[in-house]
Amino acid sequence: MRIAQFDRKAGGSGKHERSPSMLGYWPVQLALVPPSAPFLEGANLLLVSDCVPFAYADFHRDFLNGRSVLVACPKLDDIRAHLQKLVSILRASTIRSITVARMEVPCCSGLTAMAKQALETSGKEIPLKEVIVGIRGNIIGADAQIQGSS
Repeated sequence: MRIAQFDRKAGGSGKHERSPSMLGYWPVQLALVPPSAPFLEGANLLLVSDCVPFAYADFHRDFLNGRSVLVACPKLDDIRAHLQKLVSILRASTIRSITVARMEVPCCSGLTAMAKQALETSGKEIPLKEVIVGIRGNIIGADAQIQGSS
């Protein structure tokens, strides 16, 4: 395991205005959300790895607006249970699109693989996009659409 530590940049003007939360529901953990949750109906789904909101400073502003978020960790969580849950969600709701937001570390690619497998298993044809966040908090990759997802 590689540990990285970064210098923090000091805040700008000294005025700290709180940004409003874009989260409109709870829970957000994939394991806890029922497949029939009302916020999934007609949703643009954001499937995000646990570390992204910590690494990407403007997560609420840039990712949550207009999306329903589900959080999972492909390394520490039970990925088979998550796959089954995501398949159930896709079958029970009318998800319009899926965006996977994950970290650049190798273990996080499992989240994208899980989303692709869930789409195949569910029989749904839903656009699937991937955004990769670097460990320094920058976006290092974003696909318009992942090959083979529709």
